[in-house]
Amino acid sequence: MQRKKPITPFGWEIKRRLAELEMDQKTFCKLYDIPPSRLSNLINGSRKAAKHRKQVSILLGLSDSSEPSLFKDEESRNTEAAGTGR
Repeated sequence: MQRKKPITPFGWEIKRRLAELEMDQKTFCKLYDIPPSRLSNLINGSRKAAKHRKQVSILLGLSDSSEPSLFKDEESRNTEAAGTGR
């Protein structure tokens, strides 16, 4: 089944960190009193949810930038490698 909205880079950070903590989204939301719909909004980018974005970022130890930069370093390395013919 295909998702309606793709997962944002920040959403992948959330999912990765929850997996590291061996915690599912529902448990995380219940534990920290975050509406599950807001966490979902953050994962798929359908709503800013600034208050909850900051809270989730702090709780999971993620960067709270508006422009997630999860893959910037990897992209720049790939671009450099492609340019040098490696």
